[in-house]
Amino acid sequence: MKITHYFCKMRLEDGGPVRGVLDLTAAMKRLGHEVTLVTADDTDVPEAWRSPSAEFPLCRRIAAPAIRGGFYSPSQRSLLHGAVRGSDVVHVHGVWTPANLQIARACRTLGVPYVWSLRGTLDDWSMGERTLKKRAYLALGGRSGLEHAAFCHCTAQDEARQSHKWFPRGRARVIPNLLDLTPFAELPGPGLAREKFAPLRSGRPSILFLSRLHYKKGIPLLIEAADLLRARGVEAEVLIAGTGEDSYREELAGMIRRRGLQDRVHLIGFVSGALKLSLYQASDLFVLPTSQENFGFVLFEALACGTPLITTRGVDTWPELEASGGGVIVDADAGKIAESAAPLLADRERLAGMGRSGRAWVFEHLNPGAIGARFDEMYRLASGGGESP
Repeated sequence: MKITHYFCKMRLEDGGPVRGVLDLTAAMKRLGHEVTLVTADDTDVPEAWRSPSAEFPLCRRIAAPAIRGGFYSPSQRSLLHGAVRGSDVVHVHGVWTPANLQIARACRTLGVPYVWSLRGTLDDWSMGERTLKKRAYLALGGRSGLEHAAFCHCTAQDEARQSHKWFPRGRARVIPNLLDLTPFAELPGPGLAREKFAPLRSGRPSILFLSRLHYKKGIPLLIEAADLLRARGVEAEVLIAGTGEDSYREELAGMIRRRGLQDRVHLIGFVSGALKLSLYQASDLFVLPTSQENFGFVLFEALACGTPLITTRGVDTWPELEASGGGVIVDADAGKIAESAAPLLADRERLAGMGRSGRAWVFEHLNPGAIGARFDEMYRLASGGGESP
């Protein structure tokens, strides 16, 4: 099959969806499909994808939308039609990108079936933010685009439950995100991170947050929990890895200063590659006190590295994380986070057991070959090819 993906901005610092698109497109290429990734920003697309290859997907970069509001101009739309024409199926990622409406419209004009990944954008929490603007977007074309999709891809049953009311005549299909586990098979060990980050050499237990610095991620709750742990006499280092708006980073730094936590809560910036895997391994506990995640790549990355975690029911995949044996699920409350973290940090044997269980679960239940086959089947069904053999 000829499969075309569209995602507006390929920057890993923007979070898990970018990782998901990269891993999925590469997996579909390995299955023998002709795969093209169309984007307006190819910053973190592998260099090998920039020219035709029998081994890798092809990345086709088009200029950023020229019309205010994120829409492509008439001349640019001809390029979109060119990118879509001849595809067996097109896969669009994310809802609140105006250009996605134009991609979907181009598909309908050309008679090309398309799949639309929601990426958590229609979850209850997400729809509670800028509600009027989002309802208007849906009314002016978003709902129609979703309902004309062959499938609306959700990564968890809870995402499908929350989102389907916004495209009631559409079809939701649940498949976990495909996570390339190759880098996790042989991990680099904690040494790289300990050498890079002095707090990991303090001898104290360590807690890691790794995600975008965004208010929905609950970072203030983690800072408050660090204060509560200190009050309990729990000596722990908290490393906050990620990037975001400078103003929000300064706000977080101010919270840390006001609580006098500079000696134990550290903003360490964006981390990737082998250093990121090493950082997971060097940390005793991963904490993501988020308000909303549809999948939560970083959570499954942590488990794949053998790092147990604490997160909230704001993650649509929380039942899976809990079932893995490597995750503890709590309310989005600083007291609950501290209450759960304190005994874990004091029980290294329990932490090690949780880490082993979580890692084993990921390799069994998120096997890329099995997940890739499910995407392959969805694409075949979308293109009218019937069940895959």
